[in-house]
Amino acid sequence: MVGMTDLVNVSTRDGIGHIELNRPKAINALNHEMVVAFAEALTAWSDDDSIRAVLVTGAGERGLCAGGDIVAIRNDALAVADRAAGEQTGSARFWWDEYLLNAQIGNYPKPYVAIMDGIVMGGGVGISGHGSVRVVTERTRLAMPEVGIGYIPDVGGTRLLSHAPGGLGIWAALTAIHLSGADAIAVGLADHFVESAKLPDFIDTLVSDGVEAALAAHAGPAPESALTDARRWIDPAFAADSPGEIIERLRAVEGDDAAAATKAADAIAAKSPIALSVTLSSLRQAAADPDLETSLVREFRVSISALTSHDLPEGIRAQVVDKDRSPSWKPATLAEVTADEVAAYFEPLERDLTGFAP
Repeated sequence: MVGMTDLVNVSTRDGIGHIELNRPKAINALNHEMVVAFAEALTAWSDDDSIRAVLVTGAGERGLCAGGDIVAIRNDALAVADRAAGEQTGSARFWWDEYLLNAQIGNYPKPYVAIMDGIVMGGGVGISGHGSVRVVTERTRLAMPEVGIGYIPDVGGTRLLSHAPGGLGIWAALTAIHLSGADAIAVGLADHFVESAKLPDFIDTLVSDGVEAALAAHAGPAPESALTDARRWIDPAFAADSPGEIIERLRAVEGDDAAAATKAADAIAAKSPIALSVTLSSLRQAAADPDLETSLVREFRVSISALTSHDLPEGIRAQVVDKDRSPSWKPATLAEVTADEVAAYFEPLERDLTGFAP
């Protein structure tokens, strides 16, 4: 039966299938049972002629979804010694089903409306960014913050970010910066801006009159994003071939843009050197992928590889467990990261990700 978990509310209303993530105390962070319930609902509605569109929201006032359970991922990382063992973990099973869900959303045959209000991070981007109607508000705070915990953007995020205008996607990935709703639209991670106070009316119109009518009645121009002008220094800096060279170019920016560029350089320099290097390679490869599924297969390989890294459990320890914000990265510097270490993250697995819906 669809929705057999209290953590996901699945309902229908006058032709609209509604999926509400219901874990507000954790900002609706995803776990495995939530992913399964989510996918089951989408599958049930896919061929149901009574369902015209799907609506996805998060319970509570804090946000759509803060990502996944990274403490559980750390526990798995501490328990495995190699990639083969990593493939057998609960984290691997979670990622497998989560990435299949991301592909299902990206190929969904009906309008898929994601309300990206409040915090939208990591896995939250995966359940919204691949949708056909992506709505942000003035409260939106969106990020792919993985490099800060020694991890690499996943949930199809490498494909989304690799298709951002100019260098904006690489900038967002390597700095792990929080984007406003307007910024998310500028980066290509969202489409429409609706004031948060208007969301109840937007949803009512969606139910009564459909997607286009709801957008026409309640969506408006997004506030101006500073990213349009910032591309004059972001694009040339993030076109560099390595994270180290990106930092060098940022520190060389002069004039009115120097402060912002230096802030970006400092943010990158604090992140995991191996995660930065693998992330840049992932994004460059994803830019040439023919479809989302190809990117997800690569991301699954990278995620399993990260389980056996030093930096993933160490980054989670520093940011979430001990909260000392002082991770000890290995390798400690970008100069120490070798090409072989980066390439190892992308090696095929004994069981690569499969099972995409036709």
